[in-house]
Amino acid sequence: MPFRLLIPLGLLCALLPQHHGAPGPDGSAPDPAHYRERVKAMFYHAYDSYLENAFPFDELRPLTCDGHDTWGSFSLTLIDALDTLLILGNVSEFQRVVEVLQDSVDFDIDVNASVFETNIRAFQTPTGMPYGTVNLLHGVNPGETPVTCTAGIGTFIVEFATLSSLTGDPVFEDVARVALMRLWESRSDIGLVGNHIDVLTGKWVAQDAGIGAGVDSYFEYLVKGAILLQDKKLMAMFLEYNKAIRNYTRFDDWYLWVQMYKGTVSMPVFQSLEAYWPGLQSLIGDIDNAMRTFLNYYTVWKQFGGLPEFYNIPQGYTVEKREGYPLRPELIESAMYLYRATGDPTLLELGRDAVESIEKISKVECGFATIKDLRDHKLDNRMESFFLAETVKYLYLLFDPTNFIHNNGSTFDAVITPYGECILGAGGYIFNTEAHPIDPAALHCCQRLKEEQWEVEDLMREFYSLKRSRSKFQKNTVSSGPWEPPARPGTLFSPENHDQARERKPAKQKVPLLSCPSQPFTSKLALLGQVFLDSS
Repeated sequence: MPFRLLIPLGLLCALLPQHHGAPGPDGSAPDPAHYRERVKAMFYHAYDSYLENAFPFDELRPLTCDGHDTWGSFSLTLIDALDTLLILGNVSEFQRVVEVLQDSVDFDIDVNASVFETNIRAFQTPTGMPYGTVNLLHGVNPGETPVTCTAGIGTFIVEFATLSSLTGDPVFEDVARVALMRLWESRSDIGLVGNHIDVLTGKWVAQDAGIGAGVDSYFEYLVKGAILLQDKKLMAMFLEYNKAIRNYTRFDDWYLWVQMYKGTVSMPVFQSLEAYWPGLQSLIGDIDNAMRTFLNYYTVWKQFGGLPEFYNIPQGYTVEKREGYPLRPELIESAMYLYRATGDPTLLELGRDAVESIEKISKVECGFATIKDLRDHKLDNRMESFFLAETVKYLYLLFDPTNFIHNNGSTFDAVITPYGECILGAGGYIFNTEAHPIDPAALHCCQRLKEEQWEVEDLMREFYSLKRSRSKFQKNTVSSGPWEPPARPGTLFSPENHDQARERKPAKQKVPLLSCPSQPFTSKLALLGQVFLDSS
């Protein structure tokens, strides 16, 4: 072992406590219940610290116990933490915070915001690819650079297709699809895309091709968009990219950066943002390759107690000025997906190591601080919002196998809409790139057609006031075709009239049941994720 590795390894061994709940002599896995409670405590330590010291700023500064704005000055950490509250089972706090945000957050402000980070607007370009930054009040600034990263162009289809379904306005999904297609048409002859492109000319400015920073969520959204929308074309696009990525960038189950036109290695580094890839592989059923790559990344975690932003693969060490770990979620995300697919206890061990490392190294009086340098564990005065949105959430879900998010379709909620009965909560949730879950059924159940301007908010209020009634999912209730509303819109039934309304229906009238993307493949998604790869 090189001498330079002895210091961080020795320091880590000295700092980290003994693992309570770690595998014993019989090889048993870490106790999920124990670590689930530890993760919940981590969340509330960070969440309470933000509320007490940083709200309404975007993020908490944990070393000075105050706040600052980062991505747009709209209480980003609180927004990002919302659905984590639900996953932890704290419905009352979720409802309270929703009311607080409705009263306090205003998006019509004179602030320059990242289009990628806020996912709002700015697609009016000759290529249909969006600018990287937009002013929320005035639009694109006259002097705005036209150079945008690939991920900043290709990470819209999940949210924008959802928005189109809920509003009845197709423009959101349309512009997202145009952006995806322009990137697809801009790939090189060997099937790769670069890192940054000029959205006015369509010329590649940075020609490094890989799966990490600047590109990552473009590939992620091709897969998740395909699953959410049951779009075989999006999946086919990803599978073509996947072939090129394996042919030109994969070496010994690591993924390097190469020149997009020639395929020659440009950067032999692993970036921490690339750790999402094994999880994405699991969603298309490529479990063996996913596990091999995951284990490579896990060795880096064990070396430092976290993933450095850049790791030089040939040298086996950090890259200068890229030694930090801002408490990113990607490796934990992959562990969560792979554990659902395999049940391999090694994945729980990563979760255990993450809890122990983050608590020992990063925890301070006012939250959890970014690790500025993994070599000596110096801290930085920032807790990014994704810590509560993603890192803690994926950790909790890794240790909570019965969480509603993991529903395999065996249970569901039935709700009456103007168009008939809908099924919600049957599983198959799709996480966006900030780990916010979308129920595919809700896209269809809550669809608001322009001709029928019924209120989605009213529907959801009715739904949450219903006594949650779970029942076994019957296979024969699933239709293979898309759900279409009946000709007559009808009226929204109140919860107390739910049973009466069902009894009043004519005997021969059949209420069309929702056939949504989650149900036909939800079991496969939960196990292997083979959505479009077989003929069943």
